[in-house]
Amino acid sequence: MREYNFDGLVGPTHNYAGLSPGNLASQSHVGEPSHPREAALQGLEKMRFVSSLGVGQAVLPPQPRPSLRALRALGFTGTDEEVITRAAREGEHLLRLTSSASSMWTANAATVAPSTDTADGRVHLTPANLSQMFHRALEADTTHSVLRAIFANEKHFAVHAPLPPGSHFADEGAANHTRLATPGRAGVHLLAWGRSAWQDVPGPKRFPARQTLESSQALARLHQLDARCVLFPQQHPDGIDAGAFHTDVLAVGNERFLMLHELAFVDYPGLLQVLREKLGPDFRAVVASSAELPPKDAVKAYPFNSQVLTLPDGTMAIVAPVESRETPAARGFLERILAEDTPVKAVHYLDVRQSMNNGGGPACLRQRVWLTDTERRAIDADVFYTPALHESLAAWVRRHYREVLRPRDLQDPQLARETMTALDELTRILKLGSVYDFQQ
Repeated sequence: MREYNFDGLVGPTHNYAGLSPGNLASQSHVGEPSHPREAALQGLEKMRFVSSLGVGQAVLPPQPRPSLRALRALGFTGTDEEVITRAAREGEHLLRLTSSASSMWTANAATVAPSTDTADGRVHLTPANLSQMFHRALEADTTHSVLRAIFANEKHFAVHAPLPPGSHFADEGAANHTRLATPGRAGVHLLAWGRSAWQDVPGPKRFPARQTLESSQALARLHQLDARCVLFPQQHPDGIDAGAFHTDVLAVGNERFLMLHELAFVDYPGLLQVLREKLGPDFRAVVASSAELPPKDAVKAYPFNSQVLTLPDGTMAIVAPVESRETPAARGFLERILAEDTPVKAVHYLDVRQSMNNGGGPACLRQRVWLTDTERRAIDADVFYTPALHESLAAWVRRHYREVLRPRDLQDPQLARETMTALDELTRILKLGSVYDFQQ
């Protein structure tokens, strides 16, 4: 079984609208000009680098934005151009919400369980409903369509519908999911949550908790996971209030290694004790205290929103944002990981500033999918990274993406037409078929 990182291609409407309370980077860059072409090319360069390490790499397409279907559902009528013009005049905030390119953060696209861990021996995927935030909830149906197109072989894959919408079952995808495993032991799934729909538990006071315990429990059932191999740790309320709106802002794990901040989970010592019991002596964890790595620095530099990758030689490498190198406390923590008895033998810093400015580091940009060779061969879509695909996608970006996008540009009806033209071509490049509503 091999891990493939399905990175989201940054969409043509990449912009800084500040739509997510609790996402400090998004809030701090609101209204600034963005650079969609640069952002998409930065993402492609990250894919190239990860692939060069010998790690499985693939791509997921962006979504049509602005979402004309959503605008029409909100009462804007007429031609596509008339819908956008009227929305710009009467509901400018709604236009910003429906133009978000947030599907680039595919850690929120779905939760995935490998076939080795499921009762029916299939890979299970559940698109996140993202119902806590309107601009993200718009993604669920298209994500479901895309995943069904890629993982179409029902002998090997089970693609579930998103959980029912609404506050009770708010699901944020793999950004709150960590799978750990050691040789000879069953994989252990951490399905974290920030609040409960039914139980009265202490929660954050400053920012909203997005994932519910009930949605995490539903995912475990849908994916047919052994109850003995699933843990439901609560996100620490103080961590959420510090800006860790998802688990992957303060914790990241890979196979037998877990790195976390002490504000990642409630009772993290108890969680680590359970993990040691389940995973055995090969399990390694490194914890950053608030004294060593202040929460504000962890949220600013995103060292935990790094990718921890297993290389072909069995060692691990961390792919971190350059902001972690530039922030002394974050860099010091990552250097401590290298110095201690851990599987991590290298740290690489990559420039994904266009994504970081909106609150997404290297780990936000990828969805982990574990596949056997047989499962890999059962996928017909041309989504797996190769140098040839890279060149094709880079040329596609240069043809279709604007160099600069300012907030007022979202009101340009031509932008929607440019995006539809680009995505229609992209589905042919990736051999996905008609996955978008405008293609139906």
